[in-house]
Amino acid sequence: MWRGQIEELSSFCRVIAPDLRGFGKSDAPPAEITTMEQFADDLARLLDELGIVEPITFCGLSMGGYVAWQFWRRHADRLARLILCDTRAAADADEMARGRRMAATRVLEEGLAEFVRGMFPKLFAEKTVGANPGIVEATLGVMLATPPQSVAAALRGMAERADMSAELANIDVPTLVVCGEHDEISRSEEMQGIAAAMPNAQFVEVADAGHMAPLEQPGRVNAAIGDFLQ
Repeated sequence: MWRGQIEELSSFCRVIAPDLRGFGKSDAPPAEITTMEQFADDLARLLDELGIVEPITFCGLSMGGYVAWQFWRRHADRLARLILCDTRAAADADEMARGRRMAATRVLEEGLAEFVRGMFPKLFAEKTVGANPGIVEATLGVMLATPPQSVAAALRGMAERADMSAELANIDVPTLVVCGEHDEISRSEEMQGIAAAMPNAQFVEVADAGHMAPLEQPGRVNAAIGDFLQ
């Protein structure tokens, strides 16, 4: 998800791109649910293992944004800045939470194919699908290769995540809020509202991008992050 950022940003800062518990090359979670708090605590332990004591810039996309909120709540002393990409502050409405729990059950019973088929069309802008099919196919491959138990545990964790809307006014670290122009999951107007509710935030809309803005338009996203960090 961050391959378009790692090399360029590494030219002027240290970049750590972890696999969350159960995803990528990390082990699948043994429990039925993985909460956003657990993900956040995992990342704090990773900083301990790496001997990193200085405050960090935490960058999260989509579910990574949900983890970022909990990192702020639980490890604020380790946080210098936030970068929130294509994510939400509000909790799931009841119907959406029920849908996630039902999807978790189906994924475990039937596998990932149908779940991915339903979610995939919402991830990319139409221009990305036409102009950069390689990125689209690579993302599809990563999704289908994820262990079903990891997806189910994260879906349940997202369904019960805390609503952070009332906390936004208290998050005073410098924050960059980034959203793809055509994001159908975390809409631009909603993310503008998040930035407006935070005392030290700026909003950047990424043209010709959907929900996967950093992957779709790495140059534009890197420019925004570079300006923010420097």
